[in-house]
Amino acid sequence: MKKIALSVLMATTLSVFADDKIVMDGSTTVGPIAKAFAEYFMSAHPDVNITVSESGSGNGAKSLVNGVCDVANMSRPMKDKEFKAAAEKGIQPVAHVVALDGLPILVNPKNPVKGLTLEQVRNIYLGTISNWKQVGGPDLKIVVISRDTNSGTYETFEKMVMAKQKITGKAEYVGSNGAIRQRVQSTPAAIGYAGLGFVDKTVKALEIDGVYPNGATVQTGKYPIARPLFMYTSGYPKLGSAVYQFVTIHLTEDGQEMVEEIGFVPVTSY
Repeated sequence: MKKIALSVLMATTLSVFADDKIVMDGSTTVGPIAKAFAEYFMSAHPDVNITVSESGSGNGAKSLVNGVCDVANMSRPMKDKEFKAAAEKGIQPVAHVVALDGLPILVNPKNPVKGLTLEQVRNIYLGTISNWKQVGGPDLKIVVISRDTNSGTYETFEKMVMAKQKITGKAEYVGSNGAIRQRVQSTPAAIGYAGLGFVDKTVKALEIDGVYPNGATVQTGKYPIARPLFMYTSGYPKLGSAVYQFVTIHLTEDGQEMVEEIGFVPVTSY
């Protein structure tokens, strides 16, 4: 990452946020963005302490509702039942869309398959396609890897790929996007899914319906499995507060650059 200017944040007197803290919890997908923003913010405001936990989108929502975090990182929108629980506690969740994300389907780099249809991915996760040779690959039993059911990434996959049909009972569930990547990179017959920012040379992202997942295809809507990424706050943050400045970093040129360099798609363009 090239050195990012801190001009926007440094313009604010460092002592303004003395003794402040920001507690974040939630999505492992949004985690890398939250951590990059936290490092950026604390370098400009050393009196502000920011902590980032990654317990999943569902737990992030619970933490915000229960008043134990200031920002809930979520890779899906809040559900009606979560809004209801918040309202019962006098909390009004406000969504801040900090980036766009594709959901690449990942295989081991040794797998010769270059692409699948959305229907083929669904059938693999249903268990009706169980061997790579059925989709033009080697004669290997497919090892199906999924995110845990508390994950916003899982819920996006369930809705956009599975059409809410049940994933095969033979699937292996893991607790983070990083764990998906690690499992796929170490298992030649594996298939998994993770956020766009988790694609690197250790795994291979497949074309889906002939479209490769990248920033351009996600931004234009051509890639069929895409979603916004959120940071939720309790009410709209007070203008000028530490939380306000933090959850608007993505609207700055520096924020856009960080989002891009992590591997996600910014919501602004400079």
